[in-house]
Amino acid sequence: MREYVVVLLTAALVTFLATPVVRMMAIRLRMMAAPRERDVHVIPTPRGGGVAMYLGFVAAVLVASRLPALQRTFDDTQVYAVLVAGGLICLLGVLDDKWGLDALTKLTGQIAAAGVMVLLGVQLAFLFLPFADIGTVSLGPDVGVPLTILLTVFAVNALNFIDGLDGLAAGVSAIAALAFFAYSYNLGQMRYEEAASAPALITAVLAGICLGFLPHNFSPARIFMGDSGSMLVGLMLSAAAVTATGGVDAQTFGSAASLLPLTLPLLVPIAILFIPFTDLVLAVVRRTRKGQSPFSPDKMHLHHRLLSIGHSHTRAVLVMYFWAALLSFGAVGLSITGGRVELVVAIAVLLVVGVVVVLSPRARRAAREARAAELAAQRRRSRADHPTARAARPVPEPDATPTGAGRAAR
Repeated sequence: MREYVVVLLTAALVTFLATPVVRMMAIRLRMMAAPRERDVHVIPTPRGGGVAMYLGFVAAVLVASRLPALQRTFDDTQVYAVLVAGGLICLLGVLDDKWGLDALTKLTGQIAAAGVMVLLGVQLAFLFLPFADIGTVSLGPDVGVPLTILLTVFAVNALNFIDGLDGLAAGVSAIAALAFFAYSYNLGQMRYEEAASAPALITAVLAGICLGFLPHNFSPARIFMGDSGSMLVGLMLSAAAVTATGGVDAQTFGSAASLLPLTLPLLVPIAILFIPFTDLVLAVVRRTRKGQSPFSPDKMHLHHRLLSIGHSHTRAVLVMYFWAALLSFGAVGLSITGGRVELVVAIAVLLVVGVVVVLSPRARRAAREARAAELAAQRRRSRADHPTARAARPVPEPDATPTGAGRAAR
C-alpha cells in the first residue's frame, strides 16, 4: 500500500506543478475555450490540461518501475500499453483543443488509440458471469478485441460528455479511480496479484493526476483539461476496468470464499462509470430522436439539468461527486463484503438522501412561489376589505328618468 501512495502522490505533485506551465503555453498558443451559448464559463479559458496530466502519468510510472514491491507490475506490457495509448489519445486531444477536429476524425483517432492499447496487451480475456451457472466465459480475440475497443471508445466519449462544469470531470474521475483501486487492491489481498497489480497501479496513477489537476480546475477554473485530458482519463478508466475484471479467470481461485470479490464483476465497472455512461446514453437517445448527430452539442446534460433545477455551479458539482462516490464505493463495498445487510441499508438511506438533495432546489422554489402567490392573494384581499378601499368604491348613479316619463313609457 505504501508504494501505491508514493505513486499517487508523485502523479499528483507532478501534475500540480506542471499545470501552470501548460496553462502559460496554452495561452501563448491560443488554445482558448471561448464562451459559447451552451457553456457555463463566461470568459475565455485556456485548455489542454491533459498534457500536464499525462506528464504526471509518465512520472508516476517511472517512479513505480523503480519500486521493488511494484516490479511484478511490469512483467507484462499492460502498463506500457496504457502509457503509449494514453500518449496517442492525449496528442489527439491537443490537436482538437487547438484546431477543433470534426467528430469523425476524433472517433477514428479514438479507435486507433484503443487498437494500439489492445495490440500491446490490454484485452478482455475472461468474463465471469455469476448467474445461471454460466461461470467464466473465455473470450477469444475475435470477441475480446472489438469488445475492448468498444468499451474504450465508449468510456472516452462518456468522460468527454460530462466535462461541462469546472472540476466535474476531474473530481468524478478521481472518485472512480479510487473506487477501482479499492476493488483491484482487494483482489491482490486475496492473493491473486497478477489480477490486481496492473489495475491497482493504473488507478492509483489516475487518481493522482486527477487530484493534482483539480485545484487548478475547480470553480472558478483557471484551465480546462480539454479533450486531451478527458479522453486520456476515459482511456485509463477503460484500461482499469478491462485489466481488473476482464483478465481474471475465477475458476483459478482455490475456494468459494476467494470468489467473494468477484461476485459482482459486472456491477462494479458499470456502477463506477454509471454517471458518465448514463449521460452519454441519454445524450445519444435525445439527439437521435431529434434527427441530430449523436455528437451535436446541447444543454441537456446531467449537469445542465442540475443547474436548471436551481443548484449553483459548485453545488451541482458536489451533487455529482456525491452520486459518483455513492455508486462507485457502494458497488465496491457490496462486491468485497458479499452484500452485507448493514451496507445495503446504508446505501438505501444515502440514495434517499441523494434524491432529496437533488430535488431540494425545485421543492424550495415551488414553496417560495406558492408562498409568494399566497401573500399576493392576502394583500389583494386586505386592500379590498380595507375601509378606505370600500369608501373609495364608486356609488352607482340613480336612475335619472323622470317618474312620470317612466310611467308614460310603460
